[in-house]
Amino acid sequence: MTSLILSINCGKAMPFRDGAASAINKRPVTGPVQVEPLGLAGDEQADLAVHGGVDKAVHLYPHDHYAWWGEVLDGPDLLGSPGAFGENVTLEGLTEDQVCIGDRWRFGTAILEASQGRQPCWKLDHRFGGAPVMARMVKSRRCGWYCRVIEPGTVSAGDRLELVERPYAGWTVARVFGLLIAGDHKRDRDSLAALGEVGALAENWKRRQQALLAA
Repeated sequence: MTSLILSINCGKAMPFRDGAASAINKRPVTGPVQVEPLGLAGDEQADLAVHGGVDKAVHLYPHDHYAWWGEVLDGPDLLGSPGAFGENVTLEGLTEDQVCIGDRWRFGTAILEASQGRQPCWKLDHRFGGAPVMARMVKSRRCGWYCRVIEPGTVSAGDRLELVERPYAGWTVARVFGLLIAGDHKRDRDSLAALGEVGALAENWKRRQQALLAA
């Protein structure tokens, strides 16, 4: 299983709204980019309490969803270039129902491991001029996903993302996002409990799984 990397995107933290800073405005970069344990060289996160870290080092988002967003959002200009959703990697041919938590992917010369789906926040709504992107992302499960860096290396636009290992088949990003974010745990407690066996799940989502199970 492979996917084409259309763009590698990086951004700097800058004022965003009401004194809050954000690095969501990511732009394509050219040439090889160093992939480091905490993310891409030259990229920043403004609020390290909820962004970045080992489990959320690199954010990937399918360009396959851009056309759908163009229809529901009435074609905002942001969708005309990669990085519209603040992703580090805009890719083609791979979506949340095809990627499993724990998947290891060759990413240029680096190795990534899928750790969790993206949990959207208000910054997406603000970026898109107040449109309800966050709610629509939850409902549609078009969330993208985060990876941790297993082996550092370099990557460039035009490289391919290639699956090299799948230890948790069946635990797709879409399924796990549905359980932990979109409310599917209310009608599927068995799957919520079984999710505790997925060791590659990001630590904050492990805590969320435990909290929902205990509720």
